[in-house]
Amino acid sequence: MFRFATASLMSALLGAIFLVATPVRGAGSADLPRAGTRPNIILILSDDVGLGDIHCTGGPFKTPHIDALAAGGTRFEYCYATPLCGPSRCELLTGRYPFRTGLNSNRSKNAVDPSRETMIPTVLSKAGYATASVGKWGQICLGPGEWGFDKYLKFPGSGRYWRDQTTHYNVNGQMHELPEGKYLPDIMQQFALRFIAQHKDQPFFLYYPMSQMHGPIVRTPESKPGASKNRLYVDNIEYMDKLVGELTDELDKQHLREKTLVLFTGDNGTARFGVERATVDGRPISGMKNTMLEGGSRVPLIANWPGVTPAGKVNHDLIDFSDFFATLAELGQAKLTADLKLDSHSFAPQIRSEKGTPREWVFVELDGKSYARDARYKLTDGGELFDLVEAPFKETLIAIDTKDEGAAAARKKL
Repeated sequence: MFRFATASLMSALLGAIFLVATPVRGAGSADLPRAGTRPNIILILSDDVGLGDIHCTGGPFKTPHIDALAAGGTRFEYCYATPLCGPSRCELLTGRYPFRTGLNSNRSKNAVDPSRETMIPTVLSKAGYATASVGKWGQICLGPGEWGFDKYLKFPGSGRYWRDQTTHYNVNGQMHELPEGKYLPDIMQQFALRFIAQHKDQPFFLYYPMSQMHGPIVRTPESKPGASKNRLYVDNIEYMDKLVGELTDELDKQHLREKTLVLFTGDNGTARFGVERATVDGRPISGMKNTMLEGGSRVPLIANWPGVTPAGKVNHDLIDFSDFFATLAELGQAKLTADLKLDSHSFAPQIRSEKGTPREWVFVELDGKSYARDARYKLTDGGELFDLVEAPFKETLIAIDTKDEGAAAARKKL
């Protein structure tokens, strides 16, 4: 359990500390470091992208721009999302587990309300950040504007990016017609690039829930006519990577690269149609999207902030999706109110190459099922204990009457 600490205590504690479901104390303005130390923040949330979809996490595809983020920054080896997009995104944006918010499946999007929950754009906006959301928003009620984003673009459905699939998209509450021959991910990308350029002189937070790789997998502007389904999957991976490269190019163009933290992650594991291709080091992994296995929840996470994140480092601390709230609040020097109760645990110190106070466990929940995981073992809500020493490829069930003292201690703790 972890509680957000005041800024004056952060350096002594090597980062913000949170207590699960306990009130959060905000930092007074007199305690804040100089404003110039706050980064711009771009959070890229790819859709249905697991470990096997990215080359630097073991996948077979070419992702040179995403790999460059990892080579120039820190890759977090053990990041856990909810295995399905709606509750995963809600947990990320609120810093609270599904059993607290009520949004524990894609059927429960109306369980949350801005009068009861606070999302990270509201907190960062009060700290002086311009905020924008561009991309997928359909598994949480209302829209990005009602949840605190200054500007937004949202599209009507995953995998529907051409005129023959969808006709309109929404920008700041206004419907826009999708022109014939235009690819919706390109329109979203231009929105993101304009937002960066327009706010280059103030801190900004860009939440970018990208379109790839959710199905149906359709052609990209660079796909060849008659391409097979397998080829289209590769085309989409490569196009996603291209869009990431365009973002970092824009940061260079605006002289913002060293002022900007870029985070890249996935909202859950690879979907069924991708798991045969998305192997890790040539091996299939355990599970996929919508399962309570490693392949359902364990996702890529890369942090890149030139001059701050150590280059080429692989971090083995445990992180779950609730932790983004605390991390971004700390980095943005955001004041948090006393009534804001979070499950979030900041990994901002690890982004800054400090030891921090790593989690001892993560929690994953979906639609009434859950598990807690530490560095070695996983305990499910049904009482099953698994040894994850061979994860993500294999999860070994441990007998309830095992004589293994380490396993027995883990069961008790978890």
